[in-house]
Amino acid sequence: MGNTRDQVGKAGLFVASGIFRTAFYVCVAVLIFWIGKSAYQFGYNVFNQQAVSPGAGQEVTVVIPEGSSTYDVAKILKSKGLIDDSLVFFAQEKLSTYKGQMKAGTYLLSTAYTPTRIMGILAGDEEQTGVTQDTAATTDTQTADTGTADTQTADAAEDGTAKEGESAQ
Repeated sequence: MGNTRDQVGKAGLFVASGIFRTAFYVCVAVLIFWIGKSAYQFGYNVFNQQAVSPGAGQEVTVVIPEGSSTYDVAKILKSKGLIDDSLVFFAQEKLSTYKGQMKAGTYLLSTAYTPTRIMGILAGDEEQTGVTQDTAATTDTQTADTGTADTQTADAAEDGTAKEGESAQ
């Protein structure tokens, strides 16, 4: 009788070990799939730069303190709603031509800017801070209609407030 009990115990152990092994392999496969999907999504977000709100966007004043690291800048931009993911911005900056060039200061940025344009403005790149033709046409129309845009710009310059893409250091 003892011999039968040992055989049943061995058979149960064999079945249980097979079930646990199969469950382990399924968990490993799901983990590998999840890691692959996450890595793909991260890479896609790094190289497919999109503005937070395409179109007109909303202008936001951002203050970058002296001595801020790239990741600190990314966290500030995320808190202001200018980027979606601070880790993605950090990777984009490390892979960009603006690596280590961002400067402290006060900036006027828009949610319609791509991360590369934001990096260019923070680095002081003249090409990124320039006014586009669409914006220039809109400004000319507003100036002709109201006649007050020039006086407002002059007042802002006297106050020392930052204009689009300029630092008020």
